[in-house]
Amino acid sequence: MCPAWVLLTVCSLVLGTTGGPSQDSCSQVLHSGVKPGFPKTIKTDNPDVLRAARHSAERFNNCSNDVFLFKESRVRRALVQVVKGLKFMLDVDIGRTTCKKTGRPSLDDCDFQTNRTLQRALSCYSEVWVVPWLQSFQVPVLRCH
Repeated sequence: MCPAWVLLTVCSLVLGTTGGPSQDSCSQVLHSGVKPGFPKTIKTDNPDVLRAARHSAERFNNCSNDVFLFKESRVRRALVQVVKGLKFMLDVDIGRTTCKKTGRPSLDDCDFQTNRTLQRALSCYSEVWVVPWLQSFQVPVLRCH
């Protein structure tokens, strides 16, 4: 079942008493201002957004030379676009954890650093492309500072 925000409103013609289409059947859809294929704001606590943010953090970990793993601490903004799958555009904060890369523990089991000299937080923009029916994801864009 698709999430409600993925489903597009489909306009069906309703035949009126004269046999022609009813004037009011599509008026709400045609004037809604929603443009299929355009990015749409989505709640930052949406489970799919949180999974996309996790993929962003994992990509950062794979690309960084840091001894410690980073994980997402907060999603500040999220957009989704339907494009042969779902493209998430995220503004996400990530932070250094107490887990070292050796052994590769699950990020769920990693706490954020409490040692002030080891604490580090980054603000990132990422794009995560998810193709649910292939169970695949890609993070083609990841910029952190």
